[in-house]
Parts: sequence; structure tokens; C-alpha cells
Amino acid sequence: MGEPTEATTTDRRFATTLARGLSVLRAFRPSDDGLTNAEISERTDLPKSTVSRLTFTLQSLGYLTHARHHDRYRPGPALLVLGNMASASISFVDMAGPLMQRLADETGTLVLLLVRDGAKMLIVKTWRPRTVASLWLEVGHRLPFIGSSSGQTLLAALSPEQFGQALRDADGDRGLTPKRAEEIRREMAGQLMRRGFAIADPEHYFASQIHAVATPFQPRDLAEPVVFTCGAMPEMLSVERMEAEVGPALRTTVSELERILGQIPGGPRGDL
Repeated sequence: MGEPTEATTTDRRFATTLARGLSVLRAFRPSDDGLTNAEISERTDLPKSTVSRLTFTLQSLGYLTHARHHDRYRPGPALLVLGNMASASISFVDMAGPLMQRLADETGTLVLLLVRDGAKMLIVKTWRPRTVASLWLEVGHRLPFIGSSSGQTLLAALSPEQFGQALRDADGDRGLTPKRAEEIRREMAGQLMRRGFAIADPEHYFASQIHAVATPFQPRDLAEPVVFTCGAMPEMLSVERMEAEVGPALRTTVSELERILGQIPGGPRGDL
């Protein structure tokens, strides 16, 4: 998942123009009020002339639109169709919905579903507690591997081959050297083995205003594991509360999802 590796891009089967078009679509974030060609160029590192051709083509096909401001592009209706198709084909997301909403309400935390997106963790679904103000994190937001419970938990859950690919994609992001990654992998794997959830050291969080606890889940539909996470501000979610209450509740909820889907609770998780 995510950005192509050098080995991939040099393969004769790799379609560079298609990859560039997809990178344009991936440049958009939920908080954007549209993007200009110059802004897309800055985010993708593609020349403005290339971006101009790609946005014109994507608009012509309905993947981008100029609906309100003619100098800014926005995701178009064709992307909505693709998103709905992808959501429908990944069955566990709908099954997880009621369970994760209950977890959010009972713990007063923001519950997140994240997947690996190249060198980052991408939030693809959120469940907000109905009676408590929650974090600002939204679908489309990306978190680093290092300094987040979600990213560090994923490093522990990946197979050795997937772990190696994740390191190549990260390419030292935020100081994630192979040695440091191995240390994180061992530490988080130990936590998952002992208690079924993992918590990154808050002293090294990438964002001090967020505390989070995470656990991996291996969908039948996907090659790599995903991560479910509960997060909140530190004053609402202390390390003690994560360890004694929220982490066990998260672990129990994910195990319940596994049972509903006919999977063995706590089944294969990377190299654990």
C-alpha cells in the first residue's frame, strides 16, 4: 500500500502516468477547500505542467470537479462511486461499525481504523462518542509510524516481508532507522503478547495532545493487518486508564469482531 518502491517503478509493467494520476488524487485531504494546480504540484512533487494535464484529464472523467471555484479542484462524483465500491468489498468495516460505536460511547474516546499508506498510517474510519467532545482527527489524516501507538502497533503486527517493505517506504522518516524499528517491533510485540493491546511511550508521541492505545486486526480481504485505536486528550485518557480500562475494552471489542466474522480471536498477527 502507499507509494511505489524503486524496484516497482523500474519494472517494465509499471504505468508511470497512472501512478502520477493517482498521486494527484491522493494529494487531497478532508480539510481542504479545494486545491490549485500549484498546490497539487507542491504536494506531489510533480511539475506544474504535468499536474495541469492530469487534473484536466481527471476532471474530464469525473474524478475531479471545478464545481464552485474555477481555480480550485475538488474530488468528483466518480471517486465517490469508487469509494462506495471499495467499502462494500471490504466486509469487516460494516460489521465493525456497531461494535466500535459502542466502544466509543462506553469509553468516551475517538475510535479509529487505520491502514498503512506507504510511510504513514491513514485514518479510514472514525467513530466518535455521542456524549463527549473528541479529538479533531478525521478520515484522511495521516500519522507517522514512530511516535504513534497505531503506527508502532502495526510495525509489530506486520509479517517480516511486510515489515521490510514498510521500512523501505518510511526511508528514515522521523528517525525510523532499521535498528530503531526493530526495537519498537520487539517492544510492541511483547505488549501485544502480554495483554492484547499496545501503547507507545507518551514521552515520544508525535503529538503531545493525543494519548492512544491500539490493537491490530487481520482482515480476510486485505494482505496486511489494519489497526483499531482508541484516542483522547491526555487529561481524559491517562496511561493508567488505557492499561486498566480502555485497552482491555478495545481488545475485547476486536476479539468480538473476529468471532462474528468466524475468525479465531487473537489469530495470526504478523510475526507474533
